Amino acid sequence: MVDYNPKSWWKLIFMFHRSDTFRMLFPAMLGVAAYTAVVAYLEEDVFHTHFKNATIVHSLVGFVLSLLLVFRTNTAYERWWEGRKIWGAIVNNSRNLALKLSTLVEDKPTRHRLRALITNQVMAMKWHLRKGFNPDDFEDTDRYTIASFQQKKHLPNAVMQAVYQEIAELHRTNQISGEQLLYLNAELQSFTDNIGACERILNTPIPYSYSMFLKKVIFLYTFTMPIGFVSEFGYWATAIIPLVFYIFASIEVLAEEIEDPFGKDTNDLPLNRISNTIRDNLKEIFGE
Repeated sequence: MVDYNPKSWWKLIFMFHRSDTFRMLFPAMLGVAAYTAVVAYLEEDVFHTHFKNATIVHSLVGFVLSLLLVFRTNTAYERWWEGRKIWGAIVNNSRNLALKLSTLVEDKPTRHRLRALITNQVMAMKWHLRKGFNPDDFEDTDRYTIASFQQKKHLPNAVMQAVYQEIAELHRTNQISGEQLLYLNAELQSFTDNIGACERILNTPIPYSYSMFLKKVIFLYTFTMPIGFVSEFGYWATAIIPLVFYIFASIEVLAEEIEDPFGKDTNDLPLNRISNTIRDNLKEIFGE
């Protein structure tokens, strides 16, 4: 995720980065400009045709297209923001569980093991959503190794099962009571609930038919514009129509990027920073 000052207008206007839509769409914009130039040449210099009020149709269709793009953008941002709220809940629940366990458990090896497992659980959730694995983010303990987790199909479930085993062992050895076990249940359950909510976002993209229809409308709208706009603006349409294409296509490209907020793209959630913050907080809470 890019850190920036939203009040720095001039810097944002003239700044380009690898995910900037202008850079991504520039080849397509050149193609649209070339296509418009060909249509302009045929209308102006070959057939000498002129259409009256030809832009009215595109004005009406443009209004409908704008509504579709607004819905598309709102839906994508809603997914992005929901993902951020879920990871905010993961931060809070990790801290709450660590605070409770740090006051209930006095044995140092057990405290270290629990702290490492909670941290590993957060890292497992991050890499599960990114469909990858980085052993440097995980920490071995005396009972649980990185290799034992890496072989599991659902990494967060495997790590969380180890956390439950440790909590159950504390209860069996009378280090925590039954009331204290219930006291911990809400935070323990929240990890599974949160990863399930993230999986729902990750595995449920926008309906295929809607995405396909929107792309077709943008294509048809852009490639029929020269027919009428050349009559109104002449060869200036070669510059106007690529700009219109850039505006509409950029909205769709941005929506596609943020609707999956858990990846490594520039506009995705800063999961590395969030998970590292949780790890540092837990070390401080457990006094390590």
